[in-house]
Amino acid sequence: MNSDRTILTDHMGARIAPLCPGKAGDPGGTARDNRLFLEAILWPLP
Repeated sequence: MNSDRTILTDHMGARIAPLCPGKAGDPGGTARDNRLFLEAILWPLP
């Protein structure tokens, strides 16, 4: 990822990955990139 616009570190991303919906094996569609989605939510926060 582009390091100048990321909030979550690789370690944080790995820790939250099991908690996010859309993993392989979950019912419904599989998310392409949950970490990118969370970055989009967190980025505009002060």
